[in-house]
Amino acid sequence: MGPGLRRDDASNGKPMTSPVRAGVLAAVITLIADQASKLWLLHVLDIAHHAPVTVTPFLDLVLAWNPGISFGWFQSETPAAQILLMVIKAAAVIALAIWMARSRTWLATVSLGLIIGGAIGNGIDRFAYGAVVDFALFHVEIAGKTFNWYIFNLADVAIVAGVAALLYDSVMGTPAVKAP
Repeated sequence: MGPGLRRDDASNGKPMTSPVRAGVLAAVITLIADQASKLWLLHVLDIAHHAPVTVTPFLDLVLAWNPGISFGWFQSETPAAQILLMVIKAAAVIALAIWMARSRTWLATVSLGLIIGGAIGNGIDRFAYGAVVDFALFHVEIAGKTFNWYIFNLADVAIVAGVAALLYDSVMGTPAVKAP
């Protein structure tokens, strides 16, 4: 059997792809989709000069530079703060990759891949621009008042989906390998 393959009784002895490959694929797809969407919005649509772009009555594309972490927490534009955030993000990605390599369930492994891909995507933004590119704004108007959600990007969606799926897997799924 080749690397990354295992035999499984249910497959009648045929090789079965490792969950880790699925996790890596989820990370790569997430990273590509995230970076492609941001590059398209910044350089093709030129969202900086055309925002807001109404997509639906409840979704606009806008440009927001987030020098902090999730939900704009710990915002700081100093180079030292940006380097510290990149170091923390790199350490988190390494820890998540180790956890993913030890994971035994498909759901947990793919979930970790989504989180890793999203973290790397936002890390690339921080390195390239000094802040994370956010662009999706959900909003609703009720009784003449507009209520907005946080502005976010595809990496954020992948991270939230990955965390939600990990929580589901930890409660409902097969007991997973503990995080490092």
